[in-house]
Amino acid sequence: MALLPVGYVVVSAAQTGGQGLARLLLRPLVAELTANTVLLVILGVAATLVVGVGGAWLVERTRLPFRRFFAVALAAPLAIPAFVTSYGWATVAPSMAGLSGAVLISACAYSPLVYLPAVAALRGLDPALEDTARSLGLGPWRVFRRVVLPQLRLAVLGGGLVVGLHLLAEYGAFAFLQFDTFTTAIMTAYRANFGGPGAAALGVVLTALCLVLVAGESRMRGSSRLSTSSPARPAQRARLGAWTAPAVLALSAFVVAAVAVPLSSVLRWTLRGGPGDWAPVLPAAAQTVVLAVGAAVVCTAVALPVAWLAVRHPARTSRVLESAFYLAGSLPAIVVALALVAVVLRLAPGIYQTAATVIIAYAILFLPRSLVPIRAGLAQISPGWEEAARSLGVSPLIARLRITLPLLAPAMASGAALVALGASNELTATLLLAPTGTQTVATGFWSAASAIDYVAAAPYAVVLIVLSVPAVHLMFSEATSRGSA
Repeated sequence: MALLPVGYVVVSAAQTGGQGLARLLLRPLVAELTANTVLLVILGVAATLVVGVGGAWLVERTRLPFRRFFAVALAAPLAIPAFVTSYGWATVAPSMAGLSGAVLISACAYSPLVYLPAVAALRGLDPALEDTARSLGLGPWRVFRRVVLPQLRLAVLGGGLVVGLHLLAEYGAFAFLQFDTFTTAIMTAYRANFGGPGAAALGVVLTALCLVLVAGESRMRGSSRLSTSSPARPAQRARLGAWTAPAVLALSAFVVAAVAVPLSSVLRWTLRGGPGDWAPVLPAAAQTVVLAVGAAVVCTAVALPVAWLAVRHPARTSRVLESAFYLAGSLPAIVVALALVAVVLRLAPGIYQTAATVIIAYAILFLPRSLVPIRAGLAQISPGWEEAARSLGVSPLIARLRITLPLLAPAMASGAALVALGASNELTATLLLAPTGTQTVATGFWSAASAIDYVAAAPYAVVLIVLSVPAVHLMFSEATSRGSA
């Protein structure tokens, strides 16, 4: 089921045929969409890398004023969905549009996806190399460039890949800015004629871009591995000197753009409304929680046996099985939704536009968020505990239920929280698959905001942010758990 979107892309390309596919793709529109999307990914990823890595280094390795405040503030934008950030800016600067606006929103919304891994990596590095470089006369910037940055390679590449995949899949944020990408074009084509060959052809290109991005990150990463552990002593913090004021101003400008502007816009429009504007939000919040919890339960139930096979019974079959879920999770939500629409209407029309179809889409999209922490947690649990219990006469199943499962519970809870966060904020697939008359918080927000009813959209935005805070707090706690603050 996870590979249905991949099969949909392959079958769509085959059914269209080489000549038909070429005719659909060799159009000025496709060339424009390709240029827009590629430029967005290149510039957006570059901007998030500058903010994320630079901010992590300033917070963790320098005597930055208000360091603890910036440590939290740089992660805070993760609690604000990208389309809410775009909504906030659109109400403040209605003229903001195009590539420059899209890059700004990308940097504001997605920099924490680079910042948090970079913080975790910095806290796990042994500072001895940095101390040696300083003893040889290197200044703070040269130490960062020549010593620290090469050790952050895996974190930087991983964070950049995640940001790039998000940019390829994002719909709401760029639709606000009237900036056309493949995802916005596919959504427009779907609404115009229920998909058709044009949408399928664009989906082929979008999927190809995702696979190129994943393959490129894998090639750049190579076989390098970076072993990190809790350092024996905290790293020495460098003095910024004359760069102190520019660093504080730069970080403050980012916090204002990524946090203050969206939150102030949401608060301003919320205060302009009345109690009646909250009436439709509560049913939408309840529906969102039901779908998010359902997705978390399904993802945990599927990820647990897959992680078990990958860790306890490593083989080619388990590696292929695990890779299939990562491949499916890297595809854009619009492609997953189109695939499910095509397959469900043909094979199981009874579940079309039901909660079951929505949860299946969430499971395909967000299963890696559950699989990664469960796999890591299981790898840290020694099989010796179960063997000791079995030597005392306990059956294998009881030993796993009484010993392994409780030890694995924190990792399962972490994965479930990440899945629930993604499901709560998911917009594109939900718009296509949600049952008629059903609204989640994200689709309710989009319905009001796209109609330029900013007062009605504000309560939905508040709920989206509130629902995101617990999972973001969990991610921040995990990223900063290495070493001492």
